[in-house]
Amino acid sequence: MIQFSDQEITGERMELDSKTELYYLGHHLTLRNCTLILKVPARALVVSKTRLIDCTIDARKELKGFSWDHAHLKGCRFTGTLSGCDFGRWPDEEADQIGGIEDCDFTGARLEACRFLQCDSRTLKFPSWPCFTLLDPVRRKDELLAIQWPGTMRITVESFVEGPPETAAVTYFAPAVAKRTGTTQEAIRAVLDTLPGVIL
Repeated sequence: MIQFSDQEITGERMELDSKTELYYLGHHLTLRNCTLILKVPARALVVSKTRLIDCTIDARKELKGFSWDHAHLKGCRFTGTLSGCDFGRWPDEEADQIGGIEDCDFTGARLEACRFLQCDSRTLKFPSWPCFTLLDPVRRKDELLAIQWPGTMRITVESFVEGPPETAAVTYFAPAVAKRTGTTQEAIRAVLDTLPGVIL
């Protein structure tokens, strides 16, 4: 295991590759203006009680099912592919946890089934089509379930509208959704174009 904790690191390029079994970032670690190159699966990465400020996080290998809820991300830029990742702060998180996200840029990333919790989505830049972002999906449950979705996409919609009410946004990758739900990107886009609270 390689661990970074109880320090502030500025302006470093940190490459996390699969040669190590586990990378542990935290506790009380601050990374400022660093570039984090991720080449590890989620099971080989722990980020806990860590602040990342003005960093670039580049997922060179698809990062699946990782929760950033024990990290505070401010002014960071994400690139690469992230799927099933959570950002922000879980509603039941302990008071000493510092999870949060603000002023981050995902325009260079591909996001699939990623959630943003207890944050101000207006401070975030989301990726453009073929990614799409639905704002405030849980509070808009009735509106979103009333729509005639193509293929079996309603199942996907049902899954995200049942999340915590503090879900500020969800982002999906249209080609992956189309393949999974037996429809086309064009059919998905046609519905999204009619909806408010969507970022394309």
